[in-house]
This record gives sequence, structure tokens and C-alpha cells, in this order.
Amino acid sequence: MVERENKSLILGLDVGGTHVDAVVLEGKRVIDKVKIPIESDDLFEPIWTALLKLIKDKKDSISQINLSTTVATNAIAQDKLEPVGMIIESGPGVDLSHLTVKGGVFFISGYIDHRGVEIKPFNTNEIFLAKNLFKSKGINLCGVVTKFSVRNPSHEIKIWELLKNDFEFISLGHKLSGKLNFPRRINTTYLNSATYPSFKRFYKGIIEALEKEKIKTQVNILKADGGTVELETAKDYPVYTILSGPAASILGALALGVPKEDGIIIDIGGTTTDIAFVIQGIPMLEPFGIKIGDYNTLVRALYSFSIGLGGDSAIKIIKGKLKIGPEREGFPKALGGPSPTPSDAMITLGLLDLGNKEQAIKSIKDISIILGLDTKSCAELILKEMVGSIKKAVEKALDSINNKPITTIKELLYGKKISPKFLFLIGGPAKALAPFLKEEFGVPCYVPKLYDVANALGAALAKKTFEINLFINTADEILSVPELGICKKINKSFTFEEAQKLSLSLLREWALSKGMREEEFESEIIESTSFNIVRGFYTCGKNIRIKAQIKPGLLFSLGEIENA
Repeated sequence: MVERENKSLILGLDVGGTHVDAVVLEGKRVIDKVKIPIESDDLFEPIWTALLKLIKDKKDSISQINLSTTVATNAIAQDKLEPVGMIIESGPGVDLSHLTVKGGVFFISGYIDHRGVEIKPFNTNEIFLAKNLFKSKGINLCGVVTKFSVRNPSHEIKIWELLKNDFEFISLGHKLSGKLNFPRRINTTYLNSATYPSFKRFYKGIIEALEKEKIKTQVNILKADGGTVELETAKDYPVYTILSGPAASILGALALGVPKEDGIIIDIGGTTTDIAFVIQGIPMLEPFGIKIGDYNTLVRALYSFSIGLGGDSAIKIIKGKLKIGPEREGFPKALGGPSPTPSDAMITLGLLDLGNKEQAIKSIKDISIILGLDTKSCAELILKEMVGSIKKAVEKALDSINNKPITTIKELLYGKKISPKFLFLIGGPAKALAPFLKEEFGVPCYVPKLYDVANALGAALAKKTFEINLFINTADEILSVPELGICKKINKSFTFEEAQKLSLSLLREWALSKGMREEEFESEIIESTSFNIVRGFYTCGKNIRIKAQIKPGLLFSLGEIENA
């Protein structure tokens, strides 16, 4: 508590595909902000520059740093995932022979059934065959998933013991979620390893920048559900941060005053555009796991989706037609980039003041000649095509959402149909594209004053969350909570209801000991399972698993919007 009283500044920092955005808050005021371009895969320089500009003389006043990033999301959106060797033990009943991932899949024998009982051990020789196959392809990342590993992870752990010195990073299925769903567990495990290199660059950049500036404070990163996790923990679970950037977008929009109606939040970045919906101003939630790209996962997340379309998307003419994105080949022509981009079109029309205007106009003029248009009409066509693609993506998402029950962060809604009444625009190109989006969608567009750093603001204002996992085996009379170092004997009669109550009680005690105020504490159980343990032909106890966390949310909102 002493630390909290002496330090008053919160730093929010968002690392996107094209820029590092950062804000500093003192109380409820944003006292400074920066936007630093990212010019290479090395993230140290832009992160360090952002820190240097914002807090060089305020280092001792920083109470916490909250981060968000789209690096993992962008890797998926642009199909730049690293190859992963997946070792899968599927057992009988599921044909996964069609499964392919970038890298390779090796199916092994062995089986643990739905009760967590080993029916057949795996063959150790198969593990070495898989390793040799993957290493011969130059694959340095691995994922291991056995079918019922959440009920008995012993096979996954034994395989990890065999391979831990042969791969740079190995993800185990049982560590990523307590939920049953084998195909989603495979996808989640694959993505955890495939996004590790991207996240590692991000992590390294942050750590080096903080060390260089001798900044010592707690560093958290936003999870996909709007909660936070300590950066050091996130290093082993990059999949939790897959939609960290979009979660920051949503929190930033909420902080800046989203109307209390059904609407759409659109965050237009340099590489991607992230889209989310609110119901009466409340964000939607994917409680069972988000779908990102072609992958259904077990990652609990605020609902959003990304399309590979941003201000820096490369424009090409293919068979006489415009193609915008999903690739980003670099900066806009106005900043010396290799390809014309929508940002060049905005500069040409005078909607954006950035870089070399003559260079931007020339790049659009070159396209206009091919299309038989004048330069201004060509620039307008580019932006209309861009917002048209955004609208098509929104309509497709609404068709899907409106055909099933909707879950918000507050409640489950049956029969609710979303009918958007407004657009809430954030991100660098938001103000420039607002007139085009307003015309395309035919609803009011709101652009908040801090639209260009809304993500960083959302990260800064994210409430600190904690999470605990409670495991109970009544057959062996053992209760454990790894995060709290608890492992003790219990009575065989311990019930599921008692376990839920205890998990919330322990979470509260832990959060308060970490400095959380009583009035800030709001908890929820996000995963809970209970199944019988059968030995021989008799039920001898229960295996109970509870995951509880502090409910994600905002520390406070700023409430400032403008109708574009």
C-alpha cells in the first residue's frame, strides 16, 4: 500500500504492427502521449524511444506499466506463423488424419480415457521418430496434446521430459485451459508455440528498454478477455495475448465514452482493422474460446475479429482490379515505403498530414493511369473499396452472431439481435476514414479526441486482475492451489460447491494482500469441472478443478467523444 501511495503515474503502452503508442496518466488525466513508428523486427528501439520521451524524468513515480500488443494477432492475420511440430495422441474414436498445421503433425499411439485412466502407454520410439522428423525440417518449436490431458496430464509431461532439450519452446495442451474440447485444445497449443517467436521479440524489447532506463515496477500485459497477467508469466503463454491488442481497443473505446446503445467499435491500424460489438454499450464475450483466422481456440476473449486491412496495407492492381492488403510491405510511399497504401490515398485527398505529399500523390497517380481515372477519383475509390471491405466483414459477422445466443461480459442473452446504431472509430486513420465509413454504414460515427492512442489508453486503464487454479482429488484427499503454494490434505467428502466457495475466498485474500482495495474486488469463476474418479469398477472420489479470477474492467473512464 505504501508503494501505491507514493507512486501516482500509470503508463499504458501498445505495441502494434506499425507503431508503439504510449500514454501516461496522472490521476484521471492523460498528461502525455507518443506514437513511435516500428521500422524493423527489433522492437527494442521504438519501445525504448517511447519510454524515453514519456517518463525519463518520472521513472520513480510509475506505479505500474500495462501493455497490449497486436504482434501475435498480426502474425496470424498475415499468415506469418512459425512452423510447429505437433505431437498428438488422439486415441480411438476421433479421426484427425486430415489435420494439417504449418510445420507438421505426428500421431502417436497410447491413450488416456475420459476418466483420466491410462488405457495404453505411448511408445517412446515414436517420440524420437517425431523429433527426428521435425528437426530434419528445421522446426524448433513443438506442441504436445493428448486427448484427455486435463484429467490426466502424465503423457504430455513425460513427452516434455523426453524433448525439453531438443526444442526452443514446447507447449503442453493441459497447461492452456481446463476445458474439454480436443480440436480446440490442439489449435490453442499450436498457436501458443507458433506465436512464441513474435511474442519473444516483444518481451525482449520491453525487458531491454526497461533495464536500459533502470525502471523497476510491475509490468502487466492485457489478456484477450481484458484481464491482465504479469509479463513474466505471459512469456510462457503467448496465446493468452493473441487478442491483447483488440481487448485494449475495446477497453480504450469504453474509457473514451462508447454510447449506451448497440454499436460497432472499429480500430483501424496500420496492418489490420479490429472490429468489436457492444450491446447497450457492453462488450460481447466469447466465454468458450475465440476463433481467430481459421482456428477455433480455448482462449476466453472479448469478442472481436481482425481483417488484414489497414492504413499501410499494400495496394496492387490484379487483372485490372484494386487489391488492398492483407499484406503490409512497409511504410506508405509518402514515408519511403515500397508500395502505395490507403494512407497515401488519404494524404492525396488532404485527409492525413504525413510524410512526403508529392510522393504519395505520385503513387496514387500511377495507379489511376492503369485504372483510367483521375488521381482524386482513384484515391476516393481506394478508400471506398477499403470501407466497403470493412462493411462486408461486419455484415458477415453480424449474420453469424445474430443466429445464436449472445454473451456479453455481464450476461447471456437469448434471441437478441444486434442492430448497430453507431460506429465508434479509433486508430491512426480513424478521423480520415470517418466520412467514408459514415456514408457506407449510414449511421453516426464517433471519433474520440484520443482516437490515435486509444489502445494504449485502454491498456493503461485495465484493472489489475489475478487468477488462481484450485485442484482437488478427493480420492487421494489432496487440495492444491499452485499460485499460492497451497498443497494440503482434505476430507474425502469435500464438495464441488465448497470448492467454488473456497476458490473465491482464497482469490479475495490474495488480491487484498497484493494491494487491491476491498471496493475494487469483483470476482468470477471462469472454468469449473467435476468428474468421478473410477478405480477398478468403483467410483472412489471426485476430481474438481476451479479457475477463478478478478473480473476484468476499467479503473475509470474519461468519457469524451465527438460526432464525426
